[in-house]
Amino acid sequence: MHELSLACSIVDACAERAGEARVLRVTVEVGQLAAVLPDALRFCFDVCAQGTVLEGAELEILEIPGRAVCDECGRSIFLSSPYGVCECGGLLRIVSGTELRTKEMEIA
Repeated sequence: MHELSLACSIVDACAERAGEARVLRVTVEVGQLAAVLPDALRFCFDVCAQGTVLEGAELEILEIPGRAVCDECGRSIFLSSPYGVCECGGLLRIVSGTELRTKEMEIA
């Protein structure tokens, strides 16, 4: 379960940035193609936050849809998995949905 290491990295980075200030909310963007389970990330975030300035903070997850562009016809399509072929037979280039980044942090 790599969500545990991801959650610990998020908590560490936010705690370092917050200093002694209490963190109320952390907003992260998670692409639907990033192979991250939002519920597992939330659970692990709560575990990793215990005993830190993030304890009790809300983790808001913004899911970014997977989207690709066909290299042949230029068509833009939504993807639910990281693999696919355009209707024209062209190869797809993923342009969004693999993101995993901390977007905002609200402190008291």
